[in-house]
Amino acid sequence: MSDDDMKAELERLRRENEALKKGSSEGARMKVSEKGGVSVYGMGRFPVTLYKEQWLKLLNMSEEIRAFIAENEARLKAHGPARIFRGYCETSVTTLETGRELTVGSLISLSSC
Repeated sequence: MSDDDMKAELERLRRENEALKKGSSEGARMKVSEKGGVSVYGMGRFPVTLYKEQWLKLLNMSEEIRAFIAENEARLKAHGPARIFRGYCETSVTTLETGRELTVGSLISLSSC
């Protein structure tokens, strides 16, 4: 691959990355799964996938969920912000069983995490 080809490919990938960032809401994006569910990417390491009626049920419960979170704020753990560097994503999570904070990392593509 020549230098010009590599530069063109790099520029194409940069444009694609920017388009992915602009098209998403706070880094989240959706697609229809192979089995016909709605998959939301960008919430964690794996997508959150539910069928249409499950998403609608959750959306109808949004006020109850917000109230529950507010009532239990002191007991709930927050997922730490993700750090990305050279194709590697690292974030802190707190386990519910032990209450210990763990650092979790994984190799990613540049458009993930």
